[in-house]
Amino acid sequence: MTGTTDRRDRPDPLDDDLGWMLGIVFRGYVRAAEHALADFPSGPRGYQVLTAAVNGPARNQGAIAEELGIDRTVLTYLIDDLERPGFVARRADPADRRSRLVDVTDAGRAAWEQRQRALREVESHLLGALTPAESATLRALLQRVACSAQAIDPLRDLCQVVEQVQPEPAATGAGERRAGRRRGTT
Repeated sequence: MTGTTDRRDRPDPLDDDLGWMLGIVFRGYVRAAEHALADFPSGPRGYQVLTAAVNGPARNQGAIAEELGIDRTVLTYLIDDLERPGFVARRADPADRRSRLVDVTDAGRAAWEQRQRALREVESHLLGALTPAESATLRALLQRVACSAQAIDPLRDLCQVVEQVQPEPAATGAGERRAGRRRGTT
């Protein structure tokens, strides 16, 4: 007998595991989103940065980095990638000349709208098992849970998050190399 026949006779404990369910949906979304954004500067991460620029007044790079949970130095490269095709432009902040504001351009807004439509198709496909009302309810519930989780434990530095969940290396040499990279000594 195959596992499929056996599975119908008894429930799988994973069917009720939130982590498993979220993981399956997340991986499916990531694969499809990466495909939809394959030729976009910096892929899904570039799209997120452009979304932050499109949805609000011009902000400085630090504010965008904090909102997205991206290290400021990484964000600089992502903005560089979006600046090359003319999707965003940096300008001096009138309130603080040392700070740069990120503005979306008309070309950036058009590129964002096109990719947003593509991602909506990805989402529709992924949520195809739901009715439109169920899909809207799921979105509303996920938004509430995500905002609550962000308020309780804001993701400001994803490097810290990775270090918290990643087991410490057994060999001291690896830990020293990682610490050296953070200090910029390797």
